[in-house]
Amino acid sequence: MTLVAAALFLPAALLGGCGLTSGSPLVDEVRPGSVGQGLPLKGAHLTVTSKNFSENIVLGQIMGLAFRAAGASVLDRTNIQGSIGAREAVRSGSADAMYEYTGTAWITYLGHDKPVKDPHEQWRVVAEADARNGLTWLPPAALDNTYALALNQENERRYGTRTLSDVAALAATDPGAVTLCVDSEFAARNDGLPGMAKAYGMTVPASRVQKMDSGIIYTQVSGGRSCTYGEVFTTDGRIKAMRLAVMEDDRHFFPNYNAAPEINARALRKHPAIREVLEPITARLTNEVARELNAEVDVEGKDPREVALGWLVREGFVRKG
Repeated sequence: MTLVAAALFLPAALLGGCGLTSGSPLVDEVRPGSVGQGLPLKGAHLTVTSKNFSENIVLGQIMGLAFRAAGASVLDRTNIQGSIGAREAVRSGSADAMYEYTGTAWITYLGHDKPVKDPHEQWRVVAEADARNGLTWLPPAALDNTYALALNQENERRYGTRTLSDVAALAATDPGAVTLCVDSEFAARNDGLPGMAKAYGMTVPASRVQKMDSGIIYTQVSGGRSCTYGEVFTTDGRIKAMRLAVMEDDRHFFPNYNAAPEINARALRKHPAIREVLEPITARLTNEVARELNAEVDVEGKDPREVALGWLVREGFVRKG
């Protein structure tokens, strides 16, 4: 069974194991700012979810707090293990909404081998295809959280790589120099290590690939001992904080991963104001914003909900109290 098929047929018992039957109410006292005027979601009971990495958790909190300011009762089911569980929650109706990434949907869920180069067209074809799955994609953000490989400055000076083609060439001429730290999803996904290695003709033996939690990768690459290169996300605030050098995807292998609200179609029909609440917020999300918010969580150690609320207030979308 393919990864996509498995996602669509996960039994309820398995979903319960992913944490989709738990959650906590959002009780934050927030009021409308530039969004939520007139409480268009008053009386709505909405559940938000997210994957289990900092950026997506922050985006889930932004979504939940915006719904709360617009009058909804909100259940927080963010921080779901892996990509498939969170998507399936929205598809099945266990959750109503999340921020998803266009490239992930196109390659991982919808089973395509090649990305669409134009970011808006990538979103359009995903939205069109996922409508058949009971999912509605609202317009995307400029935020494009794509994959990359990075290394520390000492190893950058030592090996002189600037692009993924350089890394592939180094793996061929000096195999011992290229060791990779990646998470389990990246190691298996078509838009991850297998596809990247094929696109660049990069041969790295399994013995030189270490799988670990995505958060640990940054410290391992920064230290440069366990691995030379590590999988990173281009919007991650730790790249700048740890002074990592990011390899250019010179063959443009990785898809556009623009974040966009993915909404259960039934929920959107019942509560069409979801669109008007989210669209101005999504329009303000950029890579620069994401790096700032991610750094607050991953470098400064702040709670994702605190970070989300701070940004919404600074931007005038909601007010406290």
